Amino acid sequence: MRIVTFDIETIGNFGSGSHAYDNVEMTICCIHDSETDSYDSFLKEDLPRLWKIFEHTDALVGYNSDHFDIPILNKYYPGDLTKIRSIDILKEISDVLGRRVRLDAVAEGTLGKKKSGSGLQAMQWWKEGNIKKLRDYCLKDVEVTKGIFDYALQNGMLKFKELGIKKEVKLNTSKWLVQSAAPMLTKTLGF
Repeated sequence: MRIVTFDIETIGNFGSGSHAYDNVEMTICCIHDSETDSYDSFLKEDLPRLWKIFEHTDALVGYNSDHFDIPILNKYYPGDLTKIRSIDILKEISDVLGRRVRLDAVAEGTLGKKKSGSGLQAMQWWKEGNIKKLRDYCLKDVEVTKGIFDYALQNGMLKFKELGIKKEVKLNTSKWLVQSAAPMLTKTLGF
């Protein structure tokens, strides 16, 4: 089963309601591809290469990806990325706890490491033209997301730190990697 763990960085002004992402642009998308066990990054001009990978994956894994990353990437994709199976770890946690938990808190609790920066820093690096720092930051977020995904699969739970206290959230991961009988139907680029 081919799993693509991904994250995007953006720039722009966030609105509200159905137009929340109208003025938000993707600056970079980074992935880990389980088929090649490798990391890669994509600027806007590289997106056709990313679509080829997405269209041949069995599941996309992200953190807040259903609510943020996929809708923004869909602005650039000629089809509908919501047709690809998605495992949004934040959604899984929120469904159990009834509230959101920051990726940094889960990374620290589960993996013992913190994120390497923030979205605000990523925006600044983009404005400065410092693509290397932006890429490194985004790739690190993908590495963290993959780490917590792998941990959840193996242990059926994740840990997070909240007000200095380590807590656990049990997750039902039994269906995360069940092979779907239906292939992706939005292969609009002819790959």
